[in-house]
Amino acid sequence: MTLLVIGLSHRSAPVSVLEAAAPAPDARGKLLRDAAGAGGAGRPPALEAALLATCNRIELYAVAERFHAGVAELRALLSRHTGMSQAELEPYLYTHHEDRAAEHLLSVACGLDSMVVGEGQILGQIKSALALAQEEHTAGRLLNELFQQALRVGKRAHSETNIDRAGQSLVTFGLEQLNGGRAGVDWVRGRRALVIGAGSMSSLAATTLARAGVAELVIANRTLERAERLAAGLSAEDGTRARAVPINAISIAAELALADVVVSCTGATGLVLTAEAVAGAVRERARRAGGGAAPELTVLDLAMPRDVDAAVHDVEGVRLVDIESLAAASADAPMAADVDAVRGIVAEEVAALGAARRAAHTTPTVVALRARASEVVAGELARLEGRLPDLGERERAEIGRTVRRVVDKLLHAPTVRVKELAAEPDGAYYAAALRQLFDLGTPLEPQQLDQKERS
Repeated sequence: MTLLVIGLSHRSAPVSVLEAAAPAPDARGKLLRDAAGAGGAGRPPALEAALLATCNRIELYAVAERFHAGVAELRALLSRHTGMSQAELEPYLYTHHEDRAAEHLLSVACGLDSMVVGEGQILGQIKSALALAQEEHTAGRLLNELFQQALRVGKRAHSETNIDRAGQSLVTFGLEQLNGGRAGVDWVRGRRALVIGAGSMSSLAATTLARAGVAELVIANRTLERAERLAAGLSAEDGTRARAVPINAISIAAELALADVVVSCTGATGLVLTAEAVAGAVRERARRAGGGAAPELTVLDLAMPRDVDAAVHDVEGVRLVDIESLAAASADAPMAADVDAVRGIVAEEVAALGAARRAAHTTPTVVALRARASEVVAGELARLEGRLPDLGERERAEIGRTVRRVVDKLLHAPTVRVKELAAEPDGAYYAAALRQLFDLGTPLEPQQLDQKERS
């Protein structure tokens, strides 16, 4: 069994490729089912699968029976689901396996691999990825344990270090970039804000704006009821004047003309704000200003693929910050000491996780060895009973206890030692040697047992 992660991120691919490869939210379950074969026909490329898809990464975590075949099949699967050819996608993909795959996820959970180092929103995205895999029944024992470990390690990093000071959430960072990179979001106080979308990122944006003291907050969403629930919650919690509107050309045009700050993050596959619509809003803002200079319209696009036409960068009177802009702005070096401390936590946790995984692989061997010993003892005691039929019940019981104690003592040292040795990098060889010496065959590994139970 091999733990794999195959993916692409802002570190390996330009925004245009990430945008093209991003799977739609309603298509992610199908990708997982195709990867782990839950309810499908034919041999699946993996026994377990989970997908971590955010605005700046698309990563497929899997447990495969074979390394090379698994990598090839899962890369081809990603290509089919992204709609990009393998030739287009391959240059941007990276692959990690075993401890390196675990280290990668733990680093991601701690915010070390984020566009904004130290941001904490990734923990919620990892939690959502695990929940989807559980819902689709593609997360078995290994991925469940790995993702739970990642969540725990991410929380540990934020509680034991000051990594939070090294960066902020993507929303906060984006709002700061709208203000010329100056720290803090107090500049939005007293302004009108429009948030397009009502998902997790949009909800975070709306909450951030409300707590920063915007004068009015409008939530626009295709499902009006969801926008109304978000607006009502913000009004109750923060005392913000919030209201909801549906997403359509008329309402968006009207709200753009009134807003000072716009944050958009929807799951739409096409553009939500075209350059023409934004230019029209700018003209309406100028008309309302009586022909004078209207306040600058600031737009933050956090969607992947993008919600806002890139041509808006060229519209006069508008400042647009999108994922590509954020990637360029996040090159500032974070606090080295905190990053080093988090890396130390990750290294410690990966070592412990690897040792525990290797030790778990010896369990089937130890169980098989003791089962074989029990069979031999039972057979010999039955043989003794046949040869000495007149042996008393008390004597027979005492002989049985003596034989079992002898066997237990003989097996104690090798079973304890093989578990200790299993924690070492080459520990699997000792379990294999034990199976060979005692002719135990090849027992099912934990992931195979999980797959067998699910099938």
